[in-house]
Amino acid sequence: MTAVGLVPHPHRTASADLVRVVTAKLTERGVTVRLVAEDADAVGLGEYGVPADAFGPGLDFAVSLGGDGTMLRTVDLVYQAQVPVLGVNLGQLGFLAGVEADDLDAALERAIAGDVDVEERMVVRVTVESSGPAGGSWWALNECLMEKAHSGRLVQLAVSIGGEFFTTYAADGIIVSTPTGSTAYAFSARGPIISPGLRCLLLTPVSPHMLFDRSLVLAPDEELRFEVAAEPEVELTIDGRTLGSLSVGDGVTCRPGEWPARLLVIDRRTFHGVLKAKFQLPDRAG
Repeated sequence: MTAVGLVPHPHRTASADLVRVVTAKLTERGVTVRLVAEDADAVGLGEYGVPADAFGPGLDFAVSLGGDGTMLRTVDLVYQAQVPVLGVNLGQLGFLAGVEADDLDAALERAIAGDVDVEERMVVRVTVESSGPAGGSWWALNECLMEKAHSGRLVQLAVSIGGEFFTTYAADGIIVSTPTGSTAYAFSARGPIISPGLRCLLLTPVSPHMLFDRSLVLAPDEELRFEVAAEPEVELTIDGRTLGSLSVGDGVTCRPGEWPARLLVIDRRTFHGVLKAKFQLPDRAG
């Protein structure tokens, strides 16, 4: 073990305190610690800061210290370098984090010793055809969201599946999520819960103003393409990061990513077991 990256929640005192403690413990063991420069400055550890594009390469693993939002940011930082991520939950539900704060010391010991499993999660690759700031290629562990930028107006998105035109949605928005993201915003929009062991794309309309209002679960080779069919502009958000607005004629293509995100697993749990714990489902009927 040579290098570990730490990503704290930017606005939680508990996260800042914990990252300082973890940094001290790791450096005492001779492990190189790395933070993104802005995070390092925020928690008073500026000497450990590096630019965001230099954060991932060469890390043995990264530790996310926060909630699911921090976990998504950590995965985004290290995805291209294929660095596995250990999620430490300091938030509420924490679907993505595998470790609670009280168990962090033991989890770090096991991760440093290599006594862990790596779970692979499908990501969605998002290619945006636009002259605006959202143009380019992106990836998401949870979801790609195309939604209205202004209240009181519906977006109109023409959808093609596997190269064949399907329909034009009039809705508050459309979510394209991975199985991992099926328990995020898509769940709030009454989409199905999908086991992360599957490879598929989930299309869920948000408050559609049309008779067809169901989610679609699609095979990974059924590429999705969206085109903004009419005003108003559409706001594009990837895993909680707003990238910019899309205008009439702009296009968004969603397909499975070239490789998976990698999550460190300390004690393997079944997906339905995680659901039961997070939603506090009863042990038996009645």
